[in-house]
Amino acid sequence: MFSSTFRQGARRVASTFSHSGRGFSSAAANVTKNQNARKALFATAGLSLAVAALQQREEKTQNLFGNKKAVRAVEDKFATYWPRNIMILFGPPGAGKGTHGPKIEDMLGIPQLSTGDMLRAAVAAGTEVGKKAEAIMKAGGLVSDDIVIGIIRDRIQEEDCRFGFILDGFPRTLAQAKALDKMLADEGACVTKVIELEVPDSVLEERITGRWIHKGSGRSYHVKYAPPKSMKLDDAGKPVPESMKDDATGEPLMQRKDDTASALTKRLQGYHGETVPILEHYRPTGVVRAVNANQKMDGVWDEILSSLHRK
Repeated sequence: MFSSTFRQGARRVASTFSHSGRGFSSAAANVTKNQNARKALFATAGLSLAVAALQQREEKTQNLFGNKKAVRAVEDKFATYWPRNIMILFGPPGAGKGTHGPKIEDMLGIPQLSTGDMLRAAVAAGTEVGKKAEAIMKAGGLVSDDIVIGIIRDRIQEEDCRFGFILDGFPRTLAQAKALDKMLADEGACVTKVIELEVPDSVLEERITGRWIHKGSGRSYHVKYAPPKSMKLDDAGKPVPESMKDDATGEPLMQRKDDTASALTKRLQGYHGETVPILEHYRPTGVVRAVNANQKMDGVWDEILSSLHRK
């Protein structure tokens, strides 16, 4: 486009120069020709510089926006999942929150916030709320809901929460859910999605008791569904503890103290008694989506993706 403009401009300059002397004396014509020649030279040089500048600007623009597929991918993502995602991921122990939470985090580019991690970070950073929490913990007390809400309020002001965040492990009670709603309302926001991973209690026992964890990374294994490469079985068909090692580091795996059948019974009682009412609290707002987590992981993920779409 710019080279064509240049040629047209040059032709107009040349045409002006060739006809400029008509109707004048030869002396005047010579002077005029010389003046026109200089004008043509300056015009041509100026036009060349202008074209070069415009071409350079176009190249920069193409470099910035040249990857149209990447731009469209971002546009499609926000068109599908916008507005700002403030999400709560619910499910009983062993439902798959630790598996699918990070996948949602990676896909949407929003952080998964654990109350435990946020609490430790606030204490380490020496924030005002962190100091209050530290004093209470040193005294052997339990951190109040108000302090936890304050820690969440501080954390979601950070840049990585600009497009949203996923709450993990909070709220656990109806009172906490109401306190969270009030805090978000003060910020001009609200919970936009609640994902409930549904698994029958009878299935959870097998999932929980067969789970092994790499403490350093949080990677999760299962003796039946996702065994480590190093796993060996004894004569009774049970894994040999010494053989349970992390695939990536070779470090020993561990089982949580509460990953037992008896502990699971108590945890499920707590989940159904306190956490499930939170779902009923949010259900009238239309943000709750139930996902069948008692199927293959690909099927669970497909349902999660569907539940995340804007309705």
